[in-house]
Amino acid sequence: MQRQIQQVIIPIIAVAASALVLWYSNQPAPAATSDLVQVEKEAKDGGYRIINIDKLSRLYQSSREKILLVDTRQEWENRAGHIAGSIHFPIETTWWARWRSKGKMKAFLGPEKEKTIVFY
Repeated sequence: MQRQIQQVIIPIIAVAASALVLWYSNQPAPAATSDLVQVEKEAKDGGYRIINIDKLSRLYQSSREKILLVDTRQEWENRAGHIAGSIHFPIETTWWARWRSKGKMKAFLGPEKEKTIVFY
């Protein structure tokens, strides 16, 4: 009798354990912070403000001399097309690459403090 119970219970436990492992491994990953939320947080922490495309368009059309547009995309993206008058300064998307390029960015932008700098 005990042997028969073991023959029934052990497979049930194995099936239940397999089902639990399959269920757990197929759970969606926790939602990561969206890129926009991360950018907004970094902007706030750094004392920057984010503007939308409409405001940028108005500023670009009315006071182009008051803005400095910096294309931060990769070289191939810049070659494919960019905003007229922008300067190219590629930035990798990892925090390590951004941290490494801080000094380069400061030298690249120079002492100009009167312009609104727009990164895209």
